[in-house]
Amino acid sequence: MRLILTALVALIFNLTSNTSAHAIPSAQPKEWTFLIYLNGNNNLDSYGKMNINQMEKIGSTAKINVVVQWASLENKKTQRLYITKDADTNKVTSKIVEDMGQVDMGDYHSVIDFVKWGSQNYPAQHYFVDIWDHGSGWHLKPGETMKDISWDDVSGNHITTEQLATALTESSKIIGHKIDIYGSDACLMAMVEIAQQVNDSVSVFLGSEETEPADGWPYDALLAGWNKLSATSTSKDVANILTKEYANYYKAKSSNATLSAFDLSFLAPLNASIKKFSTSFNGLNNGDLKKVNQAAKDSTHFADDDYVDFGDFIDHVQSLKIKKLNQSIITEINNNTKNFVISNNTVGFPKAQGVSIWIPTDSSTYSEYADRYSRMGFDHETQWGDVAKKIANAK
Repeated sequence: MRLILTALVALIFNLTSNTSAHAIPSAQPKEWTFLIYLNGNNNLDSYGKMNINQMEKIGSTAKINVVVQWASLENKKTQRLYITKDADTNKVTSKIVEDMGQVDMGDYHSVIDFVKWGSQNYPAQHYFVDIWDHGSGWHLKPGETMKDISWDDVSGNHITTEQLATALTESSKIIGHKIDIYGSDACLMAMVEIAQQVNDSVSVFLGSEETEPADGWPYDALLAGWNKLSATSTSKDVANILTKEYANYYKAKSSNATLSAFDLSFLAPLNASIKKFSTSFNGLNNGDLKKVNQAAKDSTHFADDDYVDFGDFIDHVQSLKIKKLNQSIITEINNNTKNFVISNNTVGFPKAQGVSIWIPTDSSTYSEYADRYSRMGFDHETQWGDVAKKIANAK
């Protein structure tokens, strides 16, 4: 009777599921589950397929589950894949675990659902969550089409920085601890403002200060290096591999690129030192503020002029030797920034130190975003919006 029942259950399962033998792992948790939320519902679609083929060069292993929620304009559907190794670099061969039809990948609830499903079906000790798509940092300039992260051309929706924070907070509750690594395989996301929004739910944060080349992350190199790590390796070790391999990949292509990793346990002391720095601006006259405004303009900036490398800006300000800006506070900021940025690899940005910050240098740019900025967690912690206003309005 037990054999008959078992055979019947197996038959029903085979008729109602298109999973492969590799798609459902054992109940024993692996060391890691890598969850890639791959939104190809836009003009990056072909690169999504390319990146999945990179993943398939290594595939899931005894150490790492590699799981993708893949939305594709070409396929006109969203599918969940358990990535397995193959030698075909032109075709995605990993079996479909779940065919979801059309899914709004610009809805942050879909991220939560993916993490819930992924952690239930592919349990692990540690989780790396990756959101793959276009990104624009925390704001959108007039006339731009990309908003925050995960723009979905089918639905017209996107995930705001605030919604990203909610999605990761709920995801951390689902897995029972902070997300070990969160990364944005997207442009312009290595900002202190975004890090602050997800601080309560993430341990290590990965992102690019600059726009990313269309190829995105080199997933095969990441997975190859990751699998070589010892059992005592940490999330920081995984992040270090990715930032180094990313820089190596684009150096070989002669393409400018940045990728950095933050240890969010060091964000609170960094915020405290920035708040002291913000308070010291109250004593500056307009002449001093004009110098700081020029320092911001001279500092390394990225696709948006008001996205400025924070470390380079602090170095420029320090060189001004403004008496009313306490040099010991600047030294404290430098030290805390070095603790916060645990890995920074760049191609073509020799002065970029890994984390960008909003510094508008004209009043119109400040006015465009000031209201939203005032509601963000970073401004509440540091009063940086007051500094931004003073710099932007210097005449």
